[in-house]
Amino acid sequence: MEVKYGRTDCTPEETGYDSERLEVLDRRLGEMIGREIIHGAAYCILHKGRVIAHRALGSGSAAGSRQMQPDTVFGAASLTKVFTAAAIMQLVEDGLIRLDTRAGEIIPQLSRRPFEDITLLHLLTHSSGLYPDSGCFGEAVPSQWELISAAAEKWEGSGAFDWITPALSAGLRRRTGTEWQYCSFGFTLLGEVISRVSGMNAQEYIMQRIVSPLGMKDSGFALTPETARRAFAADSDEEEFYSSVISGSAPQVSGIWSQIPDTAGGLYTTVYDLIRFAAAILGGGRLDGRRILGRKAAEKMCSVQLSGVPDHCWSANEPNRLYGIGFDIRRTPSFTYSDNTVMHEGAGASSLDIDLDEQLAAAWFVPFDKPDGGWSAEPLYNVQNIIWSGLI
Repeated sequence: MEVKYGRTDCTPEETGYDSERLEVLDRRLGEMIGREIIHGAAYCILHKGRVIAHRALGSGSAAGSRQMQPDTVFGAASLTKVFTAAAIMQLVEDGLIRLDTRAGEIIPQLSRRPFEDITLLHLLTHSSGLYPDSGCFGEAVPSQWELISAAAEKWEGSGAFDWITPALSAGLRRRTGTEWQYCSFGFTLLGEVISRVSGMNAQEYIMQRIVSPLGMKDSGFALTPETARRAFAADSDEEEFYSSVISGSAPQVSGIWSQIPDTAGGLYTTVYDLIRFAAAILGGGRLDGRRILGRKAAEKMCSVQLSGVPDHCWSANEPNRLYGIGFDIRRTPSFTYSDNTVMHEGAGASSLDIDLDEQLAAAWFVPFDKPDGGWSAEPLYNVQNIIWSGLI
């Protein structure tokens, strides 16, 4: 299968990495494409501050109308959350909030029972007790988005629409701080925190304070005609939407939905841009002379902030869930990276893994092509093990 090559800083061997393992990686990705596990793959690897691999293979759209490229643009989905977490840490560094600040001090709807104990750290570590994403437990409970939609249908349009109160109407699923439950809505609330504390739209804040300083030129919360031409389309609806962006006829988000922060999953990016963010984390919050965080804030994001609570999401039975600030921390037999590693997945799928001990980071986009449309560990967990096997 043809492999497309992107920009690199040096050969893998110059940083102490075995380039033959990249050939193994390409073969395995090719096999997964052949078995219709994934449509294609794009990946970028950073070692000791230098990009040593940037490649792509397979299809660049679900319809197979173009090839995957190293600079293919894709929806970061939940990888957006680490950028939101970094924005919160910037506000902490500026002395405007603390991680133990109660969310209700900023968002009044959270100041009443049973939400009054929720802190910003609880939201960042998915331990707020708020109802998690649909599908985590298979319960027939309306999602926050369904509750907002139902309230919007009854809204008469006078004054500002309060989207937070209806979203909280289900209450808590668990007492705050007692269980890890993956809650994207918590990161939407963190976006509201960013907006209210900074006085700037949360997405614009992230763009100005993180994305732009890091030179992430292909990333943003909205596609441009140029990035839309390179975007991976998972279905015909996305193809049609990207075509409308290219032609300038795309519908604009308006009404109540334009008021809700898209900070849980709205970023578009590339694997190369994600590696620039990873490089800043590995560099103590700095990249190419630009600062997005102080060293201690970057270290805190990557250290264990949640432990000793159970995780039963998606049929898990983990008695001691570990989590950083916006970053997932998994120390299980599934992975070969160092214990001092943080990561996050994006639905669809993508992954960003940062090994602080080895100064190795990898970002990869592997859009699922499973007949049942479900999640697969192979292009995520197995790929991580191959990438880390190249360390000499």
